Amino acid sequence: MPIVLSHYQTRILEKAKANAQTEVTISPDLGLSDVLVTLTDEGGYFPDGELLSWAQVAEISANENNCFVLVEGEFEKILVFSELTNRSYSLMPTEGAPTMLISGIPMHRIKGVDPHRDTLNKVKTVQPIQGHVLDTATGLGYTAIETARTAVQVDTIELDPAALEIARHNPWSRGLFDNPKIKQHVGDSFDLILDIGDETFDCIIHDPPAFSLAGDLYSREFYGDLYRVLKPGGKLFHYIGNPESKSGANVTRGALNRLGEVGFTNLRRQPRAFGILARKK
Repeated sequence: MPIVLSHYQTRILEKAKANAQTEVTISPDLGLSDVLVTLTDEGGYFPDGELLSWAQVAEISANENNCFVLVEGEFEKILVFSELTNRSYSLMPTEGAPTMLISGIPMHRIKGVDPHRDTLNKVKTVQPIQGHVLDTATGLGYTAIETARTAVQVDTIELDPAALEIARHNPWSRGLFDNPKIKQHVGDSFDLILDIGDETFDCIIHDPPAFSLAGDLYSREFYGDLYRVLKPGGKLFHYIGNPESKSGANVTRGALNRLGEVGFTNLRRQPRAFGILARKK
């Protein structure tokens, strides 16, 4: 597997060099595992013989908002420009799982929580997860990966292939491509849901981009389709954003009203997960 690093790893190398160490343990995959790196005047040698030069170490350490992939002595920033949306996508490190930046905006909560724990908070609202799950916005695939642990099948939809390209470089997203229970779809959830049969899913996790970027995914029409494809008794978790913010509070009120209008019941705010939990009768 390619070596993927951020400033969290390279600063460990720099500290070890300053302490005249000849070996140090760091993660080659953003915290998922550890390897022993041998330090020389040239740089750090990984167990497979891959060399990260001290100049490369310094460049990565100076960049706190990006992750880098190292292959055959060459390293590059994990960055993709989308011709579909005219936005740039990149992988941003955190102390835990990385998040994805879209035109500089993080797609997960990163203050006081890392993206993995953020995902766990969302998934927890609809547990126990069984049967067939719909994930309306793939992103880095964290929701699909987590729900696939107990679901029979997870259908996940991503609008932009550029986002999936970033996910392919992310060690934390490997399950999105390796797990046979996860079925990927590329397209607009607003359109693709029209081809899904009634009462298909036992559970839906709707984690759309911000209202300003994807207002149709907060519409009464789309909520009606979510209700239609959900089985009776099924649960919906709808991520909104910070309920304490003015914009988050406004979007939450509107979403609660529209979800109720299309038939959802047991509507409850989930402040810990920054969203709404609803059920179909």
